[in-house]
Amino acid sequence: MPLLETHALTASYGDFQALFGIDISLEEGETLAIIGANGAGKTTLMRSLSGVLKNEPGSIGYRGEAIGALAAPDVMSRGIAMVPEGRRLFPSLSVEENLLIGSYGRKATGPWTLESIYALFPILKERRRNPATALSGGQQQMVAIGRALMSNPDVLLCDEISLGLAPVVVRDIYAAFPRIRETGAAIIIVEQDIAQALKVSNRVYCMMEGRITLSGEPCDLDRDAIHKAYFGADGHELA
Repeated sequence: MPLLETHALTASYGDFQALFGIDISLEEGETLAIIGANGAGKTTLMRSLSGVLKNEPGSIGYRGEAIGALAAPDVMSRGIAMVPEGRRLFPSLSVEENLLIGSYGRKATGPWTLESIYALFPILKERRRNPATALSGGQQQMVAIGRALMSNPDVLLCDEISLGLAPVVVRDIYAAFPRIRETGAAIIIVEQDIAQALKVSNRVYCMMEGRITLSGEPCDLDRDAIHKAYFGADGHELA
């Protein structure tokens, strides 16, 4: 049985349907990458998995439990944590206070504490008393990742963590992922950088217009197949 899976998952915003029959699965300790152009439905998928969007109960399963209709706090308490697009830190709180918020609502113990987060991202210990939003974009992203890890999740959802960041900063952030995987956490990464997604994942799903158009292991996906799945047969060239 997969750790996390969806079954014909659909999602809508009012009359606009954003997801159409999504079937994905995540195994223990695995890293999945979700790729696709803007508007493909990637963030909607992550919002559904994290409980921000409610769905049919049986459309999402976690450790054999139907969780599609659960609210975000209930999903988090079961061991699924989200690093949202745009970070969404609390501007009135310090770095350390933002991190501590991540530990509320889940009683599970695990490897992630303030000290282990500071060991993962040493700059955060130096800036722990600073307002979180006074940090650079890359450092704010480290706070967002650390906040999610503070719940000691079994599944870490990362939505567009490289968006708007310089390549050198993205490299530093992704350098932390081997340590995160060592704790046994499974990871789902939404990433527009195709090369980065292929590099860090065990399997890849490509989305276009709310549907899964391609899936497989990175070594089995060639450039032409990814191009068609990403943009369609008449799409633009990949960078």
